[in-house]
Amino acid sequence: MRLALILAASSLTDVLSRGVPAVVLYALLGTLLLLLGYFVTDWTTPGKLSAIIRTEHNPNAAMLAASGVAGVALIIAAAIFESGGNLIDGLIETLVFGVLGIAALAVASLAFERVIGMDPRRLMSEQALSPASVLVGVTRVGIGLIIAFAVI
Repeated sequence: MRLALILAASSLTDVLSRGVPAVVLYALLGTLLLLLGYFVTDWTTPGKLSAIIRTEHNPNAAMLAASGVAGVALIIAAAIFESGGNLIDGLIETLVFGVLGIAALAVASLAFERVIGMDPRRLMSEQALSPASVLVGVTRVGIGLIIAFAVI
């Protein structure tokens, strides 16, 4: 009985000594990638999203920003889920697939908006939530989900 308790404590200590740093590092990397994704979304959308949301309370800007962040979050979660091996290899894989996925989301979103004739600049000038911004928002999340599955 005593040996089982020693083995369980040893195993728990081993799991925690590997797991806690991994959680902290993946959370930090994931947050940095999420910020990068937000800035890419902001860069590919006309106007400064955070300023428009804060000062004008524009629901279309909020929809475009939130959907971009949601799409990026799906990609980052998939990159973390798929990463394997030791901690350093996993973090590098997450970084590479995360950045690649963010770039793919930006390009695909811009292409989709052009093909279906949605003009984000026009959407940003409207003060009421536009059905077009809902469509673009859902599309950004959908594209993020598609890329997330491509990563997995």
